[in-house]
Amino acid sequence: MDGNLNHRKILLVEDNPDDVELTMRAFKKNAILNDIVVVRDGAEALDYFFGPKGCASRGHPNLPAVVLLDLKLPKVDGIEVLRRIRAHEHTKLVPVVILTSSKDQKDVLNGYNLGCNSYVRKPVDFNQFIEAARQLGLYWLMLNELPAESGR
Repeated sequence: MDGNLNHRKILLVEDNPDDVELTMRAFKKNAILNDIVVVRDGAEALDYFFGPKGCASRGHPNLPAVVLLDLKLPKVDGIEVLRRIRAHEHTKLVPVVILTSSKDQKDVLNGYNLGCNSYVRKPVDFNQFIEAARQLGLYWLMLNELPAESGR
């Protein structure tokens, strides 16, 4: 495992400004100091990975250690973002955690069928959200081992 994990980026795909702020506060409170890149809709997420013309070589060269992906997004929904991430050779191994308020079992099933690594419902209670963020950060940034060829 890498001794300096703070360079491992988190990509937060979330359109709700309150949820973005809550996530940032939760990570800060749990001393998760990694760079957090926030994109506010599915189209921005796809641009981050594939560039504005849809070519992965034009997207961001340093892939994130983990993507926290909301499902209910403007422009392009989270399920389509996940589908595109998994379909491309350059991005197919990027860990994707669906972080959503959706309790719809169809969303859970679709997420796993398309290759999400985890499905987490956003807790409504602030203290529960803080704990969920702590556990996500601990697992995905410190315990999870990424394949060497994943570009991180």
